[in-house]
Amino acid sequence: MFSRLLVRRGGTRSRQLLSPLKHAFAQEAAVILQGKRCIIYGAAGAIGSAVARTFAREGAQLFLAGRTKEKLDALAQCIHAEGGSAHAARVDALDEQSIREHAHAVVEQAGGIDVMLNAVGFAHVQGVPFAELTFDDFQVPVQAYTRTIFLTAQAVARYMAPQKSGVILTLSTPGARLSGVGFLGNGTSSAAVEAMSRILAGELGRDGIRVICMRSDAIPEAVPVSHARAAFEGMAHKKGISVAEFLQERAEGATLLGRLPTLDQLSAFAAFAASDGASAMTGAIANLTCGSLQD
Repeated sequence: MFSRLLVRRGGTRSRQLLSPLKHAFAQEAAVILQGKRCIIYGAAGAIGSAVARTFAREGAQLFLAGRTKEKLDALAQCIHAEGGSAHAARVDALDEQSIREHAHAVVEQAGGIDVMLNAVGFAHVQGVPFAELTFDDFQVPVQAYTRTIFLTAQAVARYMAPQKSGVILTLSTPGARLSGVGFLGNGTSSAAVEAMSRILAGELGRDGIRVICMRSDAIPEAVPVSHARAAFEGMAHKKGISVAEFLQERAEGATLLGRLPTLDQLSAFAAFAASDGASAMTGAIANLTCGSLQD
């Protein structure tokens, strides 16, 4: 191919041959979420904020939602400083009215909704064996995660369906597929989120709405500021080690790659899943576990 480019400089043939290459390089450099109107629930959290910044770099118009307005405002300012577009609003992702009012406000401002990520997290008990686990502690994550997925997905789907396009992204954990001691609530709630995501893909597919669940293993850099810290502390305490030692042990002993995923890796996949490049993907449970689970 390169020999064909050895033509007279400035000639018509040279320009004709170089034009496709310039087009290819331009496509490669193009952002993949340009103009996409994206709501991120739980945007103040470690995963939500990391995905928000990645989406912004890819050209998305962001609507950051969560309970802690100060953190959301700080994130929005950071995104603005990097040349992105972001709007922050306090939203209770368990309250139907709060969610619907926010979705309506986004549509009034932006004209529609293209992507929704639910990155909301809830502190819950892990590391307690079944014989000692109370039903109240068990049901906290099950009730909270299924409720927030239901309410947020329904709120945005009302606006995505008429435009015959949209992407809904959810998050899960390896507990959905594992068996063991001390994570009954986590495993049950994760399995429920995956099932909801898969079934919603069927419910909403003919309306042009794609639904993808991202199953990530523990992300060490996110743990110190995440709701998951308490959960890992419970499991680490049971083994008599620190959280850092627990995560290192998991990375080395439970994953095929000998490491755990990073926020950048999860965010990059989320951006791809939300983009038109993934338009053939729906009903999928994306395995981002570094091989702690094998599909």
